[in-house]
Amino acid sequence: QVRLVESGGGLVQPGGSLRLSCAASGSIFSIYVMGWYRQAPGKQRELVATITSGGSTNYADSVKGRFTISRDNAKNTMSLQMNSLKFEDTAVYSCYAFALASGQSHPNDYWGQGTQVTVSS
Repeated sequence: QVRLVESGGGLVQPGGSLRLSCAASGSIFSIYVMGWYRQAPGKQRELVATITSGGSTNYADSVKGRFTISRDNAKNTMSLQMNSLKFEDTAVYSCYAFALASGQSHPNDYWGQGTQVTVSS
């Protein structure tokens, strides 16, 4: 199994910055993709950004140029630097991993519990 734990959420004013972190632990053989998704009240969960083990990134159009995703493969950690935050960035942000756990024959999706990001003046 793979366990994901997020940290770094909180309250920030519009235009401010926050950095989210995600740490993966457990019987990890390989993590192919890591990413962040978010869900605002009354809305469906949406992709924010993903990053492969090779460093290829993908961003939602709404966060391009403002958010930066990064990961440390050796430490099984990932971060999301969020700048120029807007009211509409308010959501629960969840860490995601597509990973192969030791002893398993195929990779699976794993999710963290989520961390609240609130952008408010």
